[in-house]
Amino acid sequence: MAGSTYGNSFKITTWGESHGAAIGVVIDGCPSGLPLSKEDIQFYLDRRKPGQSRFTTARQESDHAKILSGVFDGKTTGTPISIMVENQDQRSKDYGRIKDCYRPGHADFTFDAKYGFRDYRGGGRSSGRETIGRVAAGAVASKLLEQLGIKLTAYTRSIGNIIIPEEEYDFSCISENQLYMPNRTYAKKAAAYLEECMKNKDSAGGTIECRITGVRAGIGEPVFDKLDAALAKGIMSIGAVKGVEIGDGFLAAAALGSSNNDPFYSQNDQIIKRTNHSGGTLGGISDGSPVLIRAAIKPTPSIAREQDTVTADGENTSIVITGRHDPVIVPRAVVVVEAMAALTLADLLIVNMSSQLENIKHFYSR
Repeated sequence: MAGSTYGNSFKITTWGESHGAAIGVVIDGCPSGLPLSKEDIQFYLDRRKPGQSRFTTARQESDHAKILSGVFDGKTTGTPISIMVENQDQRSKDYGRIKDCYRPGHADFTFDAKYGFRDYRGGGRSSGRETIGRVAAGAVASKLLEQLGIKLTAYTRSIGNIIIPEEEYDFSCISENQLYMPNRTYAKKAAAYLEECMKNKDSAGGTIECRITGVRAGIGEPVFDKLDAALAKGIMSIGAVKGVEIGDGFLAAAALGSSNNDPFYSQNDQIIKRTNHSGGTLGGISDGSPVLIRAAIKPTPSIAREQDTVTADGENTSIVITGRHDPVIVPRAVVVVEAMAALTLADLLIVNMSSQLENIKHFYSR
């Protein structure tokens, strides 16, 4: 199966299935000497694990990370880092009744079309549980970025039609509510909206924002590996994501050049932008402003309503999906978006070290 590896210099390969024995990731290209513990990774995994509230699946998984290689005496060794999480609460029988049907909104049909075979137990590699490997690797990437003064902050911007105005953000309360929203009042409104969805046997989507501060100007390549293009690819690779915006995103299409351009000024020998409509990138290269990414998350496709579908033999039928599913994916996907942003940036930072001869001379002349 191709396509399970991401990155060029800081490279990850995720492995495992939703209902297999375990799931995990191998990280290659992480520099030696980075302080890293199991607790560093667990902090990130705990943010995405199931069973945190009534708005997440009731599947009970501890998601305990085991570092199998690449760390010694609390520091990375420069060799591949392998991280594993064992699956403990699989209920494969929940999927037995639908193994011959294609669930609407899922990858069942397309997986079958590609491989002629699929693991119907929770979607196999197409399951959201695959993101465990991404999040574990993202924890390592974030630890690396932290050493460089770079901080990532991700949160739920909206659920359904409940959207928090930017001027009402309060980042201090992101982790104080079950939906990871930067506003307590809007979190309560979103919770009430989700209760209605659940009552109607339906699900909801939303948007996630990720802000990255501390990124110096000059990161990213000017053609195919633009910073914004790389971020879009990484975040679009998350199963539930249906759109990505950088900065003003689609609002830029209705703007005028005079309002969309970010004026420059000089202060204390630094070049700064007065506004940040571009979202921290110009020409695909970071400009020193905060990088702003927004991801659109679709409603959970597994709903308790009866839906029309077909069998693998092409027979028309209907289906009611049972089992344990999130009525909204957004809160658990917040850390996944953050992880993919961290992985993308860590990779581009390492690649960028060879962009100027002076950088190479400085490194090898020490």
